[in-house]
Order: sequence, then C-alpha cells, then structure tokens
Amino acid sequence: MTYAIEVQGLSKSFHAGAKALDGVDLQVADGEMVALLGASGSGKSTLLRHLAGFVAGDVGSVAVNGRLIQRNGRLSRDVRSARAGIGFVFQQFNLVGRLPVITNVLTGLLPRVPLWRSLTRWFLRAEVRQGLDALAQVGIDDYAFQRASTLSGGQQQRAAIARTLVQNARVILADEPIASLDPESSRRVMDTLAHINRSRKVAVVVSLHQVDVALRYCPRVVALRHGKVVYDGPSAALTPPMLRELYGADLGELLPEYETQAPAAPGVASLSQLAHAA
Repeated sequence: MTYAIEVQGLSKSFHAGAKALDGVDLQVADGEMVALLGASGSGKSTLLRHLAGFVAGDVGSVAVNGRLIQRNGRLSRDVRSARAGIGFVFQQFNLVGRLPVITNVLTGLLPRVPLWRSLTRWFLRAEVRQGLDALAQVGIDDYAFQRASTLSGGQQQRAAIARTLVQNARVILADEPIASLDPESSRRVMDTLAHINRSRKVAVVVSLHQVDVALRYCPRVVALRHGKVVYDGPSAALTPPMLRELYGADLGELLPEYETQAPAAPGVASLSQLAHAA
C-alpha cells in the first residue's frame, strides 16, 4: 500500500538534549483527514514542519506523495520539487497584506511558472481564472481584488487554503489554522478543509488544541505528548478517561474556550461530558 505520508522513526532534539520528536511513526492514506492533538510543546508543529521539509530531523525518514522528503538528518536533494505537492496552511496566514487577495492565492503557482513571471507577478488569464475558481471554492471570490489586509482573519485563512488549491497540493498540512479565530470563523475554516478533503480526496493533517473540533471533523486522531505518539486511532474511541490518561494536567489546555452548536458525532463524547469528566 502506498501512503500520502509515511514517517518512520523520526526524532529531533533541540537545546539541552530535549526531544521535540521521539521515534515518531506515522502513515496517512490518500484522502484521510487526521487531527494532530496535543498541548503546547507536544511536538505538533515540529512534526508538520518536518513533513513539509522545512527542517530535517536527527534520525528517521519522511516521504510524502511517494517522494522522499528527508532521511537521517538530511533533506532530499529534490525537496523543493517535492514540496510543490504539499500545501501548508500557517496559523498566521502568511499573506502579503498590501497585495490583492488573488495575487496571494496565485503564489501557489510559483513552483510551476518561470522565474521571471514569479518575480514580476505576471500571470496568464487562465491562471487568474484558476485562482478565482479556488477563491469561489472557499467562498471568498467577491474579495479577490481587495488588499489581503482588508479581510477578516477567517477570510485570510480561507485565502491561504485557496492558495493550496491553486498549487494542486495532494497533501495539506494545517498548523493550528483556527487558533487565532473566533468560533464562527473557525467553523468556516474547518468546514472548508473538510470539504476539500471530501471533494478532492486530498489528505489533510491539521494540528489542533481543541478536543471537540478534532472529534467533530476528523475521523482519526493522532495524539502527541512530549514528542511521542501516545494515541493513534478513531476519534470516536478517544474517551474522556483516555484523554485524562494521555494528558493528565495538560487536559485543561485542550478543552476549547467556547461551545459550538453542532452536535457531536455518534459515539463521541460531548464537550460538556469532557469538561465534567476532566
């Protein structure tokens, strides 16, 4: 079986020998939507950055879309080319505020257009239509020619997701994409990621703090603690007692600060049950 993402024995140590990742093994199939769950410092963001080839681990290997990203502390020679199939959604959007939304979205084409066009931001009409279509898919095509800085946080995050659509990414990695958003904007962003996952069969890995959001949107949860995978399985099986066992005193950080109105999936504990059990 081939995987969209395959990680074997990935470890990374930073200062004073502290391990940010500790022997991580992970396989994600095409079309899966997976939540990375964990408190601050658990290794979620570090793992996503290793998957994207932004940094290299100490040992272990990472392959995405069947292409080697890194092995035993060294990035692959063609990692830049491999990244073309990986969309990364940052917590802080990574848009250029003074540029129009459509221009920000079309930067997803840069791995495939000539250097001179990327430097001058000169795009073909067909490419602009592709960008507008991507913005329509995330529901903000009406804002295509406004400066990105005029959009709300949730709209900017959806523009960042549209950029991955233009990129034709087969894997989308989203690092705390709703951490700085209000509840309604968070819902729209997660709805957008879930729709792309279903409609395009794109593998989506999203790191989250919020337990209820992870359970609601992601059939599978990978839980990290101190850089280790401590749970990998169906979200419906992640019960309050298991959460207490996995996270202990850190569980309070994982409980969301707001109630959402959507009902929990069948077999999944509600937010109130989680809070009561904690």
